Order: sequence, then structure tokens, then C-alpha cells
Amino acid sequence: MIEIDWQKTPLIPAIVQDADTGEVLMLAYMNKEAFEKSRETGYAHYYSRSRQRLWKKGETSGHTQQIVQMLLDCDGDTLLLKVHQQGVACHTGRKSCFFTDIGAGETTGEPQVDTTALYGVIDTLYHTILERKNADPKSSYTAKLLQGKENSMLKKVVEEAGEFCFAVKDNDENEIIYECADLTYHVLVALGRKEISPDRIKQELARRFGISGIEEKNSRNDG
Repeated sequence: MIEIDWQKTPLIPAIVQDADTGEVLMLAYMNKEAFEKSRETGYAHYYSRSRQRLWKKGETSGHTQQIVQMLLDCDGDTLLLKVHQQGVACHTGRKSCFFTDIGAGETTGEPQVDTTALYGVIDTLYHTILERKNADPKSSYTAKLLQGKENSMLKKVVEEAGEFCFAVKDNDENEIIYECADLTYHVLVALGRKEISPDRIKQELARRFGISGIEEKNSRNDG
């Protein structure tokens, strides 16, 4: 019987297929913990390379994947999951993540779900930024920032941070909100360029709960 060699391949791709229609829904990755959690619960769990943590599919959206069958390929380094998909598989709100027709140069199918309400505007904006990486910089400001010189992108972060500070100094509530939104967008662009998910920022903030600011700074200095 073929088994997964987790020492050799600590992270393996998992192709996800609709058990009823055969449609390929998505591709994700599993480490040993995600694999064992999936087998134990009967619901798909994955390891997110961008978030760098274990996650259950649908933990935020409710769009879970109930596993019908798990198949291992002949080399023991790729999984095929046949699932009953609750809702949609893609974060864009489409049933499948495979909706871009390269030959036709267009997307197929419209989103079935408004994922902004499910994932929140920050995560939705971050994924939109990532989608702009290969867009035409002449028609996309985000693509221009991502494909341009890094210093130019970072200069915008500094500029927006300064404008936010001046708005706070002026005690202008509307400007504070507006400039904070600009700053947030440009920070997300910088994170996107480095492919650091905002989920990791949330994890760091969560880690700091219960730790005083002085203790946190001391722990960084000690390191």
C-alpha cells in the first residue's frame, strides 16, 4: 500500500473535485496535521502557505467541503479529494477556482456569492490586489504599484502615513477616515508584493492579547 512520506514531502497538493459532477473545484495544500484532521473530521482541512497555519475550508464563509473519498496518486505525493461542496469553493464567489480561459483571455461565469460580506473587506481587497499582479499597469493603478520599483511603492506608504497623521493632527474626522483607508490600501499592496496575508497580521495581534506593550517590546529586544 502506498503511503505519504511526510519527511520527504511535508506539504503536498490536494486537488478537490465535486463528487457528484466531477468538476475540479480548487487546488490546496495539506501537511500531515491537515491530512489527519481531514480524515478525523470528514471535512477538508488545509495548510495555508500564505497564512502559514492550518485552516478548515469554510471556517469563515461556512462553505465547507464534506469528504466523500480521498485518493492518493501513484507517487504518494498528491491527493485527490472528492467532496460535497457546501456553497462555493472559490473566494471570488464562483463555484470553482478555475474560471479564467487563457485561450480566450477572459473569465467565465459570474460570482454566485458576494464574498465581501463573508470574508470582510480587508481579505477581499487583499485577494483583489493579488489578482492585479499580472494586469496591465497602464489600466490598473494597483498593477503599476506591484510591477514598478519597490521604492516607489514604499514611498506611497510613507506619503499616506504622513497624510493620515496630519489628518489626525487637524482633528478632521472625515479626512482621518479617508486617509486611513488610503493608508490601509497601500499597506495591503506592500503586503501583496511580499505575499504576506493580512491573516498573519491578525495572528500577530491575537498573540499580543494579554501581553503588555512593555513586555512585548522587551521580548523583541531580547530576541
